[in-house]
Amino acid sequence: MPDTLREHRTKIIAVTNQKGGVGKTTTTINLGAALAEVGKTVLLVDLDPQGNASTGLGVDMSDRELTTYDLLLEEAPLIDILQETDVENLLIAPATTDLSSADIELVSNEKRSHLLHDALRAPGLDALKIDYVLIDCPPSLNLLTVNALVAADSVLIPLQSEFFALEGLSQLMLSVREVRQTANPKLRIEGIVLTMYDTRNNLSRQVESDARDNLGDLVFKTIIPRNVRVSEAPSFALPVLMYDPTSKGSIAYRDLAAELLGRKQGG
Repeated sequence: MPDTLREHRTKIIAVTNQKGGVGKTTTTINLGAALAEVGKTVLLVDLDPQGNASTGLGVDMSDRELTTYDLLLEEAPLIDILQETDVENLLIAPATTDLSSADIELVSNEKRSHLLHDALRAPGLDALKIDYVLIDCPPSLNLLTVNALVAADSVLIPLQSEFFALEGLSQLMLSVREVRQTANPKLRIEGIVLTMYDTRNNLSRQVESDARDNLGDLVFKTIIPRNVRVSEAPSFALPVLMYDPTSKGSIAYRDLAAELLGRKQGG
């Protein structure tokens, strides 16, 4: 199958953490918006059955006629599923709760782990010249997440700055290693981003210290603060960068995008 995305050096990043409530979807939406803001063409693939990324970018449930369920289970072309958002340069492949049954329905499919990989490399996408694909994974290490890891170049892990944050990270690292050994040898860890960071809280500082001591340069310098504007933005179906461009959350996600771009340029 032609690797059309590679002709435009598209970078595919799976945003994942099997723990829920760590800022995964928030990070996917706002990192995507920040990359789009500096002129990158971004595709957000909503692979979470909750569909929160789709809702957070203003895709009404009634407008989700074709979704990532159709992409994986019905082999619908990705080009037919994509929708524009209110954010210039940011496209989305939306999701609905239909994805909840995907694990069961895909079990008998011989290519079950490679469906997203193949869909993202199908002919017809080259004209879009996508720079970044961000995959919002479900909060579990299931077959949908495996599809994302097989399809991706790298993994971005949001890490909540709270107690037990590092627990479970080792399991995710093992899953990445297993996919690297079996299906995607080029998969790497893009980095770990600390989210919901409270500067007034000793625990946040302790989590940061532990993360940097254990994981070193894998931890992004940029920290995403706990910020009310970030929490409010999804209820207005907007990234925080559009909801309140000058908020601490917006500044942090712009900094994260700049750091990500800097890492790419550095090889």
